[in-house]
Amino acid sequence: MTKEAEQTHQSTDDLIALLDATDRLPGASELRARSYDLLGAKPGQSIVDVGCGAGRAVAELAERGVRAVGVDPSERMIAVARIRWPEADFLNAGAYGLPLADASMDGYRADKVFHELGEPERALAEARRVLAPGGRIILVGQDWDTFVIDSDDAALTRRIVHARADLTFGPRAARRYRNLLLDAGFGDVTVEVHTGVFTGPAMLPLLTGLAEGACSTGAITREQTENWIAEQDARAEADRLFLALPMFMAAATAPR
Repeated sequence: MTKEAEQTHQSTDDLIALLDATDRLPGASELRARSYDLLGAKPGQSIVDVGCGAGRAVAELAERGVRAVGVDPSERMIAVARIRWPEADFLNAGAYGLPLADASMDGYRADKVFHELGEPERALAEARRVLAPGGRIILVGQDWDTFVIDSDDAALTRRIVHARADLTFGPRAARRYRNLLLDAGFGDVTVEVHTGVFTGPAMLPLLTGLAEGACSTGAITREQTENWIAEQDARAEADRLFLALPMFMAAATAPR
């Protein structure tokens, strides 16, 4: 394995660990269940989970009797998913080219995916291709400009949030879900916002990641980064940490 491959392998494993931690947060399982309900997931239906990561949603859909298939562009993610859920179906592919037949799916789910896409319209065109007439689509994700964090330095916190947001392809994709779906020809579009409120140390890795990401862009100095992280650590220890994170969930129906 080359040094570059080792680094990619490690970064993917770090992401898996972060996703696992996110899946264990209060309200996470309920949020996933709500996405399945909005899909109308029923036994015998076929649903694709795009950007499936390590495969938890695919396994949970299968427990409902759904014929679920997970798709992810990362070979490492797919390998881990197959180890964790050997009975489930996983494919290595991206959102722009799903290895699925036309009109073969009753449902399409993408959770924390569209902010990573440079061409969300292209992904939705592919979603329409694989969805059967009347099939359901659900998009879930955070708007990267709407992390609400309590801090002694509001201006620095604002700079951190916005600088980290700008590291993604589509930091404001979630606020665009409704219009993206409408423009792609979907109907019956609904949007829900589920806000998680976190006051304990479980979210410290996420807050640290926000600050380190902002530092990597040059938006804040190393000293500012370390001081801000130290403040959040102290807040967590004193039971004074506060983070509110809105999650946007848009559902729609493919044209009949």
